[in-house]
Amino acid sequence: MNTLGRWYGCFVHWVQKIDWMGPLALRIYLAPIFILAGLNKMGDIDSVAAWFGNPDWGLGLPAPLFMAWAAALTEFFGGIAILLGFATRLVAIPLMFVMAVAAVTAHWENGWSALPDKTLIAPWEWREDLIDEAITRKEKAIELLKEHGNYEWLSETGGFTVLKNGIEFSATYFIMLLVLLCSGAGRFFSIDYWLCRHCSGREST
Repeated sequence: MNTLGRWYGCFVHWVQKIDWMGPLALRIYLAPIFILAGLNKMGDIDSVAAWFGNPDWGLGLPAPLFMAWAAALTEFFGGIAILLGFATRLVAIPLMFVMAVAAVTAHWENGWSALPDKTLIAPWEWREDLIDEAITRKEKAIELLKEHGNYEWLSETGGFTVLKNGIEFSATYFIMLLVLLCSGAGRFFSIDYWLCRHCSGREST
């Protein structure tokens, strides 16, 4: 047992030497998603505001133009900050808020799953009925495309699907941001690391 403990301790010691890789990978993965989301919103901000504010076919949010700009700027500049590893813990908070609002207002009524798949239903899925409906629509769409379109060409680079559009992606991004909030941007490849190192060195002199 002691030998196993020593081996595990050596393993943990080795992993700690590359602990910067996890936060860096998260930042590289998340940054383009938020930057592009922010750019897309800013490129058509009036339509985004209309969707945010309309209670019939939109989200029915108050102050829709302000909310649209707030979401767009938070995503765009937050994505850049995450990419650079600058104020990462602080920036993660408003981005987590944006993901939470998106999950509650835009996706909650669709349940958990983003894609309709009967073989991958999460135990906490609360809209299994929508999975069945999405699968039915998918099958009908494929039938129509095969009959009236070039289905082989349409599906050449990937199978056709119908989004269920649940909170899965928003929740996943929220959790990834939570990890960055708790761990920070990581060592070496972040502005935060070098700023903290500089401040610590100056205080110690």
